[in-house]
Amino acid sequence: MDDILLKYRQLGDIFDTFSMGVMIVGSDRKIISLNHSAEIITGYNESDLRGKYCQHILLDPLCGGECQYLTAVESGRQAGSEGFEISDQSDEKHSITRIVSPIYGPDKTPLGCIEVFQDHSVFKDLLERVRHDDRRLKIILDNLDIGVLTVDRGGHITFFNNRVETITGFNRGDVLGKSCSMIFGNASSHDMLLFNETIADGQARSSTEGEIKTREGQVIPMRANYMALKNEDGRIVGGLATIADLSLKYQFNSEIKGRYTFYDMVGKDPAIVKIFEIVPVVASSDATILIEGPTGTGKDVLVKVIHNAGQRSKKPLVKVNCAALPDNLLESEMFGYVKGAFTGAETDKPGRFQEADGGTIFLDEIGDLPLSLQAKLLRVLEDKEFYPLGSRKTTQVDVRIISATNQNLERLVSEKRFREDLFYRLNVMRLDLPPLKDRRGDIPLLISHILKRLCATRDTMVEKFSNNAMEVLLNYDYPGNVRELQNIIEHALIVCQDKIIERNHLPLSLQGGMPVPLPTEEKRPFDKEIEFSEKTIILDRLQKFNWNKGKTAAALDINRTTLWRKMKKYNISY
Repeated sequence: MDDILLKYRQLGDIFDTFSMGVMIVGSDRKIISLNHSAEIITGYNESDLRGKYCQHILLDPLCGGECQYLTAVESGRQAGSEGFEISDQSDEKHSITRIVSPIYGPDKTPLGCIEVFQDHSVFKDLLERVRHDDRRLKIILDNLDIGVLTVDRGGHITFFNNRVETITGFNRGDVLGKSCSMIFGNASSHDMLLFNETIADGQARSSTEGEIKTREGQVIPMRANYMALKNEDGRIVGGLATIADLSLKYQFNSEIKGRYTFYDMVGKDPAIVKIFEIVPVVASSDATILIEGPTGTGKDVLVKVIHNAGQRSKKPLVKVNCAALPDNLLESEMFGYVKGAFTGAETDKPGRFQEADGGTIFLDEIGDLPLSLQAKLLRVLEDKEFYPLGSRKTTQVDVRIISATNQNLERLVSEKRFREDLFYRLNVMRLDLPPLKDRRGDIPLLISHILKRLCATRDTMVEKFSNNAMEVLLNYDYPGNVRELQNIIEHALIVCQDKIIERNHLPLSLQGGMPVPLPTEEKRPFDKEIEFSEKTIILDRLQKFNWNKGKTAAALDINRTTLWRKMKKYNISY
């Protein structure tokens, strides 16, 4: 019998987490234990009540003159609950909800009862003060540029200002009275633990690299400060959190420094979520990775995320576009050459593999790699060494290889255009990025994410797309995938001079309705719009960085040679 009651007594520690009082009473109606919350609610210490008859002390104030335990046993009820108001020893009124549940032994003999009760008065007082009595406080909190939310001792949201609504996408009407875990993640998340500890001991805490979830389920970075809320008597009645959205900071770093993180991976479609779940595991290893997906699906970004999350993040990430260089230059570009290897080779020149030593080399468009170089690449994969052009000595390198293609390598293997042995060496870990038209549910998330990032780098304050403009974007097929979506948004930002992007700010080919898809060999009218956008963007960045081509190229995430070529193409000169 004692073991059974002891088990129920341990529940008191658990219920303390939720600020709910727990009292265990024996079959003789003597009090066995009270948890800390029960002591606060009743105003008695456990040592003062243990062993005493509950009806002598608590029958009138807590039980309303009737023993709910005996009533439940006599009627055969498993549990009963009721709400009532009591006055404590200081004549202060409290609103109490109480649940009484009999405890039975294996032979159905009544052993006593467990009483669970919670004082709602302090929560109601806090809520009234924020919502009604102190309207000036509410107005101030609602107009702060930083997010503010308050909770009761049980972690239920009691106030939610305008800024938190903007950050999370939740309407306050949807969250008031709900657990704050819907904002901070599950109950075991780092920020939930910090908030609970602050409410428990009253000590303020900070989270410099926390996370919150938006209404759409996207995780965004934030900085938070937590403090306890106390009533006039100094009792802790809840907690307050101030939240600063750090997504703009991360997006600025992503755009300017190329330091992409997990926060740059956006989506809730099952196909993309599956990739997000495996990326942290893949990033922590040194496994060779093959990424397949149509052009513009974000293969470059995924490679940067994997590199920056891995053990080689402090070493170089070197990209080689296998389709951008002529075959006769690709070998020397990848593996370097020694002096005298060919006419004009006056000094030794290291290749991209040597530049990536210790880090990661990204072989983009690997499907276009000439067969003559595939054997050499296979040796690098197997032996981590190669011969620079014209050299008789091998060069050792320690690199991680990530390759990407918009082609089906298995089909290329069957057509004898790609070595089968190389394919299997590259295909250790394979990630398939779906086209944007197959994950339409992610389009609103991507629009919000891209808009924030571009606004951060352009120092503009566009807030959102109008419903009319959003309708156009949600119904477009995006043959150019995420890259095309980004170009469209960047075009709209250049044209828009207001805080809301309207339909007339979108490219002309989208304003009149959905364009009819044309065969791939034909030039789509939208291509001209893309070229116009690209020229305008390059001019804008050049002017922003005072025509410094190095800084401009870095901001556009392209090399100086590419920038020079595009300036020549669009006849841009200072």
